[in-house]
Amino acid sequence: MSLKKTILTAAVLLGFAAFLNAAEPGHEAAVDGAAPHAGHVGPPVSPEAPTLFHIGPLPVTNSIVYTWIIGAVILFVIRAGTKKMKETPSGVQNVVEAAVEGLEELTKGLLEPKVAHWVFPLAATFFLFIVVSNLMGLLPGVGSIGWGHASGAPFGIEHADTPLFRPPTADANMTVAMAAIFFVMSTIWALKYNGPVGLLKHIFGVKGGMTGWIVIPLSLIFIFIGCIEVISIMIRPVALAMRLYGNIYGGESVLTLMLTNSPLGLAALPFYFLELLVAVVQALVFTLLSIAFIGTLCSHTEEEHAGAKHAH
Repeated sequence: MSLKKTILTAAVLLGFAAFLNAAEPGHEAAVDGAAPHAGHVGPPVSPEAPTLFHIGPLPVTNSIVYTWIIGAVILFVIRAGTKKMKETPSGVQNVVEAAVEGLEELTKGLLEPKVAHWVFPLAATFFLFIVVSNLMGLLPGVGSIGWGHASGAPFGIEHADTPLFRPPTADANMTVAMAAIFFVMSTIWALKYNGPVGLLKHIFGVKGGMTGWIVIPLSLIFIFIGCIEVISIMIRPVALAMRLYGNIYGGESVLTLMLTNSPLGLAALPFYFLELLVAVVQALVFTLLSIAFIGTLCSHTEEEHAGAKHAH
């Protein structure tokens, strides 16, 4: 996987997420004066990522700060595994190569070779970033260290109203940014693969290899089906963003409830093991769906293949 492409994708994700966060009204949180506790009425985890500080006009939330840390961890591990390459891999190099080769085989197994070459860097970046974000979001202190209503213990708080760290995948800004990048790139690749006219035929054209007068009434039906397909294409990024955000944010909320409303937080243990599974599964689901959605736009039907062979 190209390291430059990974860094570029991560930078675009961060920039777009920060832009979305800045565009949201009423998205400020005062760090030097925590929000009134009042028994903490409301959801266990705020849907909004609190702003910790500003870089010029750009607000920096706790999810963006944790994204920087996650990005540094990913780059450090990749660098450690590729700095001194050996013919027989071991240690970190073995882990990095296994992850990259596994993702490459997955992409090649679902897409044509040409399309897989385009899609693999983005799909691999999505998977690695999401799975590391989800797993690091389960580390102790994430969501619980920050500012809030003081308790009796030294430096203790009853609830972190403004946590210092938040998993980026539990922030809708980040999942929407990833889904938007998927939508833009899938559209570019669909146009590159089919051409503008070919893409219109792919969506609205009559399927089944039919010829003759029957094509005239069928074309009206397939135009209607094409309109439904266009709606489906527009909904795909929304489904990607909300599925990932909902699962991770929901899991974070459940863990927070179990940790704060049970003796020593023991009730959270079974949910913790469940969230470890969810962390990996949701990264795989996001990546697989992204690849599959691109495959529906960058593929030829059997009739198109047969027509191309007949033309030759």
